[in-house]
Amino acid sequence: MPTPVLHLLCGKIASGKSTLARSLKAEHSAILLSEDHWLSKLYPDQIKSVADYVLHARRIRDVLGPLVIDMLSTGTPVVLDFPANTPADRHWLRSLADTAKVPHRIESIGSTAGVLHDPIQLSKKSVSMSVDNCAEAR
Repeated sequence: MPTPVLHLLCGKIASGKSTLARSLKAEHSAILLSEDHWLSKLYPDQIKSVADYVLHARRIRDVLGPLVIDMLSTGTPVVLDFPANTPADRHWLRSLADTAKVPHRIESIGSTAGVLHDPIQLSKKSVSMSVDNCAEAR
């Protein structure tokens, strides 16, 4: 049975985060949840401004957060393809793993500035680091 770990992604737009997410899903027999997928299916043609995005993204997080915690708590690894651009985003993402009492790993694509030298590297394309040190779009 796979180890329950919450896999998170950090990188600039179009840097390959979604491709890496699919790879992590296969490698760890994980469930993959993508914010872009949920937004496009639940709110097609409804996101026309940053305010629209913030409103609908919050709704998705309110629903998926407890689901992610439940999946992790039952032993299912999860890959979240959600932005970690702001301290609030990173806090929410880390709180999911903390609440489920499982480890989290954040995979950084691109710049390695601020990377903690963690011996665990899950992908040759990425570097494992602390969720608090993801400096993607600060």
